[in-house]
Amino acid sequence: MPWLSDSEQLDWRAYLIGSRALEFVLDAELQEVGMSLAEYELLSVLSEASEHSMRMSHLADYIVQSRSRVTHAATRLERRGWVERRPSPDDGRGIELRLTDDGLAAIKDAAKVHVSGVRGHLIQQMEPELFHNLGNAMGRVREHLLGDHYNP
Repeated sequence: MPWLSDSEQLDWRAYLIGSRALEFVLDAELQEVGMSLAEYELLSVLSEASEHSMRMSHLADYIVQSRSRVTHAATRLERRGWVERRPSPDDGRGIELRLTDDGLAAIKDAAKVHVSGVRGHLIQQMEPELFHNLGNAMGRVREHLLGDHYNP
């Protein structure tokens, strides 16, 4: 297998460093309002789910995190009163995570910070067509890596 070309290497490094820097800044901004970027993602998915609830294993798959990582995040969020666990009504074996009213209020407040950060640090740094192309490109990567395993 040949090495990356000089151009490919530059683009790869720009993506890698840029995406890490973006996540670092978005996380730092959310920390100012009391949650991490990973917690924000989990809470926002629950806020959009039917009855603000989702089976934890499905949630882990949806946000592409390990089940143990989601379990640890759920424990932290449960201590804050933002989520609660309950047996899955489908079969009683699984565990659902449900967003509480306090959690919904927290995610609504944090969303203002997050959306502002995404707009200022990413969307406004490129033309709309370039941002659209970025979304399409990363959609292809997601499809290649996750295929049928990703089922939002």
